[in-house]
Amino acid sequence: MVGRMEEDPILQDERDGVLTLTLNRPAKLNAITPDMQFGLHDAFERFARSDHLQVCVVTGAGERAFCAGSDLTAQAEGRSAPYPPSGYGGIAARFDLDKPVIAAVNGLCLGGGFEIALACDIIVASANAVFGLPEPKVGVIAVGGGIHRLARQIGLKQAMEALLTARNIPAEEGYRLGFVSRLAEPDTLDETVSEICAQILANAPLAVRLTKELANWGLDQPTLADAMEGQTDHPSFKHWLASEDTAEGPRAFAEKRKPVWKGK
Repeated sequence: MVGRMEEDPILQDERDGVLTLTLNRPAKLNAITPDMQFGLHDAFERFARSDHLQVCVVTGAGERAFCAGSDLTAQAEGRSAPYPPSGYGGIAARFDLDKPVIAAVNGLCLGGGFEIALACDIIVASANAVFGLPEPKVGVIAVGGGIHRLARQIGLKQAMEALLTARNIPAEEGYRLGFVSRLAEPDTLDETVSEICAQILANAPLAVRLTKELANWGLDQPTLADAMEGQTDHPSFKHWLASEDTAEGPRAFAEKRKPVWKGK
């Protein structure tokens, strides 16, 4: 564990290839302060550079909230600050992160908190989780990626209704809309996330990263045909093809043993 449990607003725990970042202001519904913006940026930087960390889990301390967004009190007191280069929460504009990031959401996930979750690859939500982008209610807009990600992830008409009303969305509805990957009971949220992490970690790291890269890259291509035809020219594809792990998989299958992934 990095940081002091009672004082650090972002707790960092490393275990078995998984980095868990816990927003640690439960009394303030884990609202994001300007300092936390850059703390998250640094944490994701470390995750991206690490050779042994393969999955990141982002969650919130306590049972009431994942994150209720920005600390408006800090903004009202003039302590607002620009976002770090990687965008809101250190992740919203981090488009080159090829490792999986999972949001484990319990309770309120609003405003900037929802933007952080939407920037993750997988959202696992407790049945009591509530999502929303209520920024228009206080005269601002979701410029941390929330507007654009929600429209892309659930479709324009469904997104516009949620965006323009600024209403809250229960977890079950989020699952039906498609931005929640999996639902869990409140007392099994951590267990569910751990199971998903274990399933990811059982796979070849470079194959997981390339899969994420190609999925996101493909969405930016004009057509499905362009994505399929161009994927073999992607720089990461050539790196994966020449890797030791790409040869290890078939070899382990032929030898009827578990593969030993080296991530290279």
